[in-house]
Amino acid sequence: MLRRLRWHPGRRAATVSVAVAAATTLVLGLTTMGTAAPRSAGESPDATSAVGPRLMEELDRGVVAVRSSDTEVLVSWRLLGLDPAGIGFDVYRSESGGEWEQLNGELLTGGTNFVDAAADLSAENSYRVVPVVDGTAEPPSESFSLSADHAQEPVVRIPLRAGGPVKFAWVGDLDGDGDFDYVIDRQTAPQKLEAYTDDGEFLWEVDMGPNSMDQNNIEGGSATINVGHNDGVTVGDLDGDGRAEVAVRVAEGVVFGDGTTHREADDVRQSIAILDGMTGAARATAPVPDDYLSDGPMYARFGVGHLDGTNASLVSYMKNRIGNGGFNLVIAAWRFDGDELVQQWKWLRGDQDAPDGHNTRIIDVDGDGRDEIAEIGFVLNGDGALRYSLAEHGIVHGDRFHIADMDPSRPGLEGYGVQQDNPSGLREYYYDAATGEMIWQHFAEGIGDVGRGMAGDIDPRFPGMEVWSFSGLYNAPTDELAEPDTSLAPWPHLGLWWDGDLTMELLNDGKFEKWTPEDPRPSNSLARLLRNTDHGAINASGVNPALVGDILGDWREEVVYTNAAYDELIVFTTDQPTDTRLYTLAHNPAYRNAMTLHGYLQSHHLDYFLGEGMSTPPQPAIAYAGE
Repeated sequence: MLRRLRWHPGRRAATVSVAVAAATTLVLGLTTMGTAAPRSAGESPDATSAVGPRLMEELDRGVVAVRSSDTEVLVSWRLLGLDPAGIGFDVYRSESGGEWEQLNGELLTGGTNFVDAAADLSAENSYRVVPVVDGTAEPPSESFSLSADHAQEPVVRIPLRAGGPVKFAWVGDLDGDGDFDYVIDRQTAPQKLEAYTDDGEFLWEVDMGPNSMDQNNIEGGSATINVGHNDGVTVGDLDGDGRAEVAVRVAEGVVFGDGTTHREADDVRQSIAILDGMTGAARATAPVPDDYLSDGPMYARFGVGHLDGTNASLVSYMKNRIGNGGFNLVIAAWRFDGDELVQQWKWLRGDQDAPDGHNTRIIDVDGDGRDEIAEIGFVLNGDGALRYSLAEHGIVHGDRFHIADMDPSRPGLEGYGVQQDNPSGLREYYYDAATGEMIWQHFAEGIGDVGRGMAGDIDPRFPGMEVWSFSGLYNAPTDELAEPDTSLAPWPHLGLWWDGDLTMELLNDGKFEKWTPEDPRPSNSLARLLRNTDHGAINASGVNPALVGDILGDWREEVVYTNAAYDELIVFTTDQPTDTRLYTLAHNPAYRNAMTLHGYLQSHHLDYFLGEGMSTPPQPAIAYAGE
């Protein structure tokens, strides 16, 4: 029997709402974020940023069009993080290269998408949007074209060179034109990295060399990337010049995109290289910390955050196995200023009781504008100091955890994690992300490995988000069972914003699904929206895509796969209209950080609550890099 142990933090009494809100058209605009002084751990976590603004990509409108039916095209575009609240849009179509024709009668001030039901789809059609501010039209966006007699599918296809299997993809604006470009791996021997523009123009290749041949997922070669819960690669604008760089952990024999070969003293020593996004040449390198060199090379997870609130830092999680079976762990932060890569700090776990897991999150847990580094059982401040460890609450290693605004009525962010073989029988837990204060825990008899856990708002009858593993679907804020029958709870894999309502959809083994409380059915027969194989896509590794993220169009998410020949990226993008208006998720600091991290692929979360009954999110405290 499942038993629950509950803490009462004393902030408020939990209440359950079982009323389902009436369906309404929702337009969520932008408001201005205020500022407040930074706070220390233990203070109220609702303080807003006094630092920054943080530098983020200056994205364009990301216009995308897909044929959504025999007669209709859905056109979608970005609302940017710094767009003024009153901005509107006009949509234009050009048929077969002819004059641009305005399609909308009145200025569009709702959802940033439009259904074109009047196009001649036997001809090529191009679409662009024109922003309008205070009655004045601004320059038009870049256009997106649909070929004549285009297939009816929610897909954008990006050509690739012929090559081997792809496990991961990353996006970043490599050429500075406002579009997301792609970096992919090739799981060959030796391994490769390749870069492409957003329309599939090949840019460069990095050969990871002879030390990437051994791809053991725990103790492989010193240049091995993207095995197990490690990646060793990420993409982001690290120097704030408006163009993204690629960070990669390298070793002896790696050949960069310009043909130069990286050299080390032996096959064990490693470095971090910052590659030019357009050429793949190394702009800077720095040695990986050698504190545990005697135990061999270190596998790595990389991500990007703004630890000072303004500038991007590369965060490296690095690990190798001690002879007795334990693991050394180093977390370090690095700054690239355009010339040099400098280590800002490093944290050695040593004999500290700080449980890690299989994915990392870089997120501002305390609302002061500066990011922290979170593992499943501990959090480091942006200066590398240990903020707290959940080991004092009995937390050990686990596979999955989430940090998000799961309870919008409670200040700050919350965390949810699952456990692997906890000797106390602890299965899952929910806590204050700023302080580590435990809110509730669930126990069961015996020791068990809870391999999956998910968080998202999927049940509009309850306030805030639901969390679930394999012991029922719970409403996180109230700790109440939303679905006590475990056979009817959804499979806890990945979430996805797709259909345009405010509850989250699900992504499991290539199936885009919807869990609805009014239509309970076993998790293996949820309402199916689509399946990737119906459009020629294959999973990148096991049941996973290569990437999930808000890459194109409005705030809904894209899912990236390849075809079976590995010569095409198949980017799934929604074909369903919505009246909900939100700025692009890629301009939300927490979400954009999450897009840079892989490990065990996990859903991304925002620093505000996105779900049924949500409030208008504040404008992000950002500035565009390169300006």
